[in-house]
Amino acid sequence: MPPRPAPDLDVRRDLVVRAARDLAESEGWTAVTMRRLAGELGVTQPVLYSAFTGRQALLDAVTLAGFADLAAALEAVEVDLLVRMRAYLDFAAAHPRVYDAMFTMSTGLVFAADDTSEPLVRAFAGIRDVFGEPDDVRAEVAWSALHGLATLEASGRLPASRAEARFDLVHRMLTGA
Repeated sequence: MPPRPAPDLDVRRDLVVRAARDLAESEGWTAVTMRRLAGELGVTQPVLYSAFTGRQALLDAVTLAGFADLAAALEAVEVDLLVRMRAYLDFAAAHPRVYDAMFTMSTGLVFAADDTSEPLVRAFAGIRDVFGEPDDVRAEVAWSALHGLATLEASGRLPASRAEARFDLVHRMLTGA
């Protein structure tokens, strides 16, 4: 019998990240343990540890994948502030636990620095590009406003009945209209 081929580590990592995301979205991040993921995937825990050194490394990978997905969502629509704002908020609402991993959970990822990971840079560019200026300050303020809306709306701290009014006001404030 010939030896089994070595598993593709990138494929294994992608499967584990997808399983962690799915489990987090359905049951929350407390349900995402290496033991639980091993059971869900039908592998042993050492198999998971061959792909990730631990839960934090897995969360960082989920975060990077989330930013890559957010960047793709922003890049998939026209370069227009209103459209990109909507795409950002839609992403946050559709993937609330991944969004938590991206913005509220502890991570070892570097933001706003020379060595910032490519998915983070791409996601930020998805907002920055609508302003057409080299100064990132307006994009940072836009990102902050969108993040505030996404976070406060998801937590139920803002009345849903005024979501469109808030959205319109942020748009007018950012465009000076």
